[in-house]
Amino acid sequence: MTYPIPPVSVEKSQRALTLLDLVAVLLVLGALVFLAEASHGLAQPLPEPGVSPITLDPAALPGYAARTTLRMLAAMGLSLLFTFTYATWAAKSRRAEFVLIPLLDILQSVPILGFISVTVVFFMSLAPGRMLGAEFAAVFAIFTSQAWNMAFSFYQSLRTVPEELGEAARSFRLSPWMRFWRLEVPFAMPALVWNMMMSMSGGWFFVVASEAISVGDTTVTLPGIGSYIALAIEHRDLGAIGWAISTMFVVILIYDQLLFRPLVAWADRFRFEQEMGVTPPGSWVLTALRRSRLVVRATAPFGAAWRWSYRLSTRAGNQGVMGGRQGRRGRRVDRIWHAAVVAVAALALWKIAQFVLAGVPLAEAGRAFLLGLATMTRVIVLIAIASAIWVPIGVWIGLRPNAARVVQPVAQFMAAFPANLLFPLAVSAIVAFRLDPDVWLSPLMILGTQWYILFNVIAGASTIPSELRDIGTNLRVRGWLWWRRIALPAVFPFYLTGAITASGGSWNASIVAEIASWGQNRLQAHGLGAYIAEATQAGDFHRVVLGIAVMSAFVVVINRTFWRPLYARAERKFRLG
Repeated sequence: MTYPIPPVSVEKSQRALTLLDLVAVLLVLGALVFLAEASHGLAQPLPEPGVSPITLDPAALPGYAARTTLRMLAAMGLSLLFTFTYATWAAKSRRAEFVLIPLLDILQSVPILGFISVTVVFFMSLAPGRMLGAEFAAVFAIFTSQAWNMAFSFYQSLRTVPEELGEAARSFRLSPWMRFWRLEVPFAMPALVWNMMMSMSGGWFFVVASEAISVGDTTVTLPGIGSYIALAIEHRDLGAIGWAISTMFVVILIYDQLLFRPLVAWADRFRFEQEMGVTPPGSWVLTALRRSRLVVRATAPFGAAWRWSYRLSTRAGNQGVMGGRQGRRGRRVDRIWHAAVVAVAALALWKIAQFVLAGVPLAEAGRAFLLGLATMTRVIVLIAIASAIWVPIGVWIGLRPNAARVVQPVAQFMAAFPANLLFPLAVSAIVAFRLDPDVWLSPLMILGTQWYILFNVIAGASTIPSELRDIGTNLRVRGWLWWRRIALPAVFPFYLTGAITASGGSWNASIVAEIASWGQNRLQAHGLGAYIAEATQAGDFHRVVLGIAVMSAFVVVINRTFWRPLYARAERKFRLG
């Protein structure tokens, strides 16, 4: 038996496409065209030795910008996958945490040139003689400048989920899969989005090293803004550098509007506390996608499949979260696990020592240690200065959503500004005024990493409950008392995440900052970063491994003796709920 279709349904079904449908279609088609154009030429053969595929013609910059942006977006996708797996495992398993967090400390301290020097030959062997292998190497190098910050942020959020939210999840008998996607990921999303922006900018900071690299006899130059900047610096072409800066600014504005503004507006719905009377962030892109009937219909099957996964996980049974109660047997397994980890670490250390000492005299290790002390001094001083400047500013911005929306693209551009672009100014000033490179090259180390502190403090300040601020206002808590009792405790866990990442990033940035060149002028500071950079350029893998090992040892010791105790204190004393 059939039923007539109501006239209203016929009218709706025959209604013409709306303007929002047209905008959404143009956005989707534009994204597809961008991917097609940017990926053009990936399967082409590598250029002949001595032939550079890069030109300083400004007309080539749009194509270079597309190639660089595609690499960074691919690396961002890999970083998200890494974050949701690695950080979750570390947060939910004490045994995994014992290994994964120190390993993350090591990974963020390994300079990007260290990753490139070890992996470039492997990735190029995946597609011999083709650009695709070099593209893999560049994407992986950019991934190493993005993933660690995001993983630390997500790990910190999972460890500080308010207890009342956990109790609600247990009361509703959510399965681990539902708890993760319905509670933990939404709670972590606002801070994660801010760190995604910072990671994207961090990728720009190291894009020169990832697109224009030289490891021994192996030279890889990929079309992109990074290689364009490297060539402009080599030719001392200030005009080309100006064009590169302008292109970077335009690209950052575009993906801020098309990617991060929609993400910020979307993640605002997951804030732990919503303040009345405050206009939520908006995005015309998100509005168009949400209100487009075509997009809703196209994404409906994915939503149905996602809901089906919830039902499937519920039928599988609520097994609880990882890392439950530990009895005698659990403690015994812990001791065995820790002993096995220590044994593997000792074996790895022995193998590294064998490899290094096969090509480097023992006295070289002492020299590398002293250079590490010099770099450590710079890092400590710079982090202290950056904290004193950006923590108050970050709290002020985070408490004012309108200010945050204005500052966001500006901070992204400043964080993306490669230190290499300041080489003309830095080298010229140091030579002209006969300054000490050991002192005046140091600020280049913090140029890109200080923003980790600002972005995380902004994210933390934006989560301060309005009730807490109202109580402070009613009790007339002002001045230093307000900072000590309200602001600093609220942002302290977020600040630690930013400071830990900024510290590791500063060690990483030392390979770029401790050696600066402009034309024939070359300045070098005494430090471990310069040591690793020189060894990488010479293709001396023994010294590269020695430098990376010493740098990793410094970072791990500092993190375990200073940052981690502060992190544990923040979890115990300064978590919401």
